[in-house]
Amino acid sequence: MHRKTFLKSLVGAAALAMTGLPALAQDTIKIGEINHYKRMAAFAEPYKMGIELALEEFNAAGGVLGKPMEFIFRDDQGEPGEAIKIAEELMTRDGAVMITGSILSNVGLALSSLAAEKQFIYLASEPLADSLVWASGNDYTFRLRSSTYMQAAMLAEQAAQTDAVRYATIAPNYAYGKEAVEAFKKVLTDLKPDVEFVTEQWPALFKIDAGAEAQALERAKPDAIFNVTFGTDLARFVREGTTRGLFDDRKVFGMLTGEPEYLDPLVDEAPEGWVVTGYPWYDVSDEANTAFVEAYQAKYDDYPRLGSLVGYMTVQSIHAALEKAGSTETEALKAAFKGLGVDTPVGQITFREIDHQATMGAFVGTTALRDGKGVMVDWAYRDGADYLPTDEEVREMRPAN
Repeated sequence: MHRKTFLKSLVGAAALAMTGLPALAQDTIKIGEINHYKRMAAFAEPYKMGIELALEEFNAAGGVLGKPMEFIFRDDQGEPGEAIKIAEELMTRDGAVMITGSILSNVGLALSSLAAEKQFIYLASEPLADSLVWASGNDYTFRLRSSTYMQAAMLAEQAAQTDAVRYATIAPNYAYGKEAVEAFKKVLTDLKPDVEFVTEQWPALFKIDAGAEAQALERAKPDAIFNVTFGTDLARFVREGTTRGLFDDRKVFGMLTGEPEYLDPLVDEAPEGWVVTGYPWYDVSDEANTAFVEAYQAKYDDYPRLGSLVGYMTVQSIHAALEKAGSTETEALKAAFKGLGVDTPVGQITFREIDHQATMGAFVGTTALRDGKGVMVDWAYRDGADYLPTDEEVREMRPAN
């Protein structure tokens, strides 16, 4: 009996030890990633794939702080309330050291507000609303992607070089759309004081009545149109506008229109001659971007979208912050993100200390058809640092922290 008891105890101890080994091996640094994976799959899925590629590369090289990084992916259905609920679970139950993600600006603003309340780091990878880092900015929110103001300013700079005077605008009726129109109008008016804005159209997000909108724009007889629609709204607007001749002999300036996520689904219906922001991955030949594109294609047998690039850079930014902080503690991470420099496929970017906005830029070019598909041509990469407000302007916009 004693021998049986001893052997039983020995087997039990060995089993316990074996159970403990994988637990140690699976000890990871967890990042909570909240996004609209079902509602906006065309952007969110490539974004997730970019994250997973970067995680694979960093973890194969040893991870960070002696541990692998792990992203916990959660779907918020594009609802701010659901995003808040998920974020609180990630903070308190799932062991995340920070949160990231969101595409829609209203969701990003809700997560930013929660980050300030809970004093927890939020890296806003994709939401573009200017207020995220300025009017509603806080000490715990950082933004990776070039903001609404930055991209609108790039397009306004191009618009100022044309002879167009009468402008019409169309944008989704929520924070991102409103701020994009406001920024475009401000910058273009500063550059060309004689411009006139003859009409503004505000369709509900993803509920556009494209025929009615195109008709209203045509009635105003603008010389040029500033378009902020994206996704399914963009596809409907392009088709209705083309059918009705809205774009004939008019300049169109399009936020996001050159992103593969939104341009590719149009196939041979893609508009030609629009000045847009986007991602011409097929023609960018510098070493860093080429390495990213090749690695992405090797892993997925597919080409990257802009979301893929943003996802990849999200992991690069978090890895760099963790290395600089030397810790997963919130206050150390907050200090690390301020002034953080990150080497990326589009060159080095910096998270500014004054407003936590990264200097990631954007590609600006003209749409064209190539082999029956929309592409960007005559493009140039614009450094985001050249399109940001001054420190004095930021202090006027941003609340004291």
